[in-house]
Amino acid sequence: MAYDLEEQEKLDALKAWWDRYGTLCVVIVCVTVAVLASWRGWQWYQNHQAAQAMSYFEALETAVAEQDEDAVGRLKAASATLRADFPSSGYTSRGVLVAAQVLQARGEPDAAREQLEWLVKNGKDSALVPVAQLRLAGLLMAQSQYDEALAQLQNPPAAFVALFDDRRGDVLAAQGKMEEARTAWEAAMAGLKNDPLQSVIELKLDASRGA
Repeated sequence: MAYDLEEQEKLDALKAWWDRYGTLCVVIVCVTVAVLASWRGWQWYQNHQAAQAMSYFEALETAVAEQDEDAVGRLKAASATLRADFPSSGYTSRGVLVAAQVLQARGEPDAAREQLEWLVKNGKDSALVPVAQLRLAGLLMAQSQYDEALAQLQNPPAAFVALFDDRRGDVLAAQGKMEEARTAWEAAMAGLKNDPLQSVIELKLDASRGA
């Protein structure tokens, strides 16, 4: 009988605990399951998006390698899809940069400019956005849009300061502002220690001095 009473007391204590905390436990379990399901769903979505972006990037690369009349159209279409549907993907920034380079090489500077302007404004890759700014500044310089070119060369990241100075010198020289161009090139030289680009800038400086 003592054993039965002890068991009954345990059952009563368990019932009392469940009456007090049972609903909370159910809620915690349900929330945990929902969070886990959401996390797994988000992981699946992210992986799916990455796979989709990669497929369009590969289509873009394929178009780059082709020389038929429709290749440029496919290149533009792949880039447009990447930008519209996968703007945050690393594949998109790289794809847009490739598309701009190819379009410029194939005699479509305005289309290349549109690609680079998008990347400068919307790019998520902090290493590629400054590259796009440098290329956009060069393209604008070739179109004699010097003020717009210089506007792309403001406030560079630390790793790009010398390269921005070099491109600024190019733009200023194209404007005929040789003193300012030399100042920019000299700043670029000072920022490039033991870099092969120094010899190129030295040639620019020599030419600007009539050497």
